[in-house]
Amino acid sequence: MKKIEAIIKPHALDAVKEALNGIGITGMTISEVKGYGRQKGHTEVYRGAEYVVDFIPKIKLELVVADDNAERVADGIRQAANTGRIGDGKIFILPVDDVIRIRTGERGTSAV
Repeated sequence: MKKIEAIIKPHALDAVKEALNGIGITGMTISEVKGYGRQKGHTEVYRGAEYVVDFIPKIKLELVVADDNAERVADGIRQAANTGRIGDGKIFILPVDDVIRIRTGERGTSAV
């Protein structure tokens, strides 16, 4: 199994969700996060004063999939979230040793 973590722009969430539903992925966890990479923040003007916003709002998407689905899921996220501009995000693919469903005690891919 693989855990896929994706950091995307907030406006891309609906497109990513639709793309994942289209390939049969029905469960995911999202979090509202802030950060920056090469984008390095931006400046804004508030009541006439200019200030730097260092951390940009992003969405962190987390899901666990079977090994054979990981590449297809990552590619679906990449295509749906891609605008071609800086700050589109990152996708991380990590190994998962085991999963346990709390309610039933199922383990492994059947618990996903």
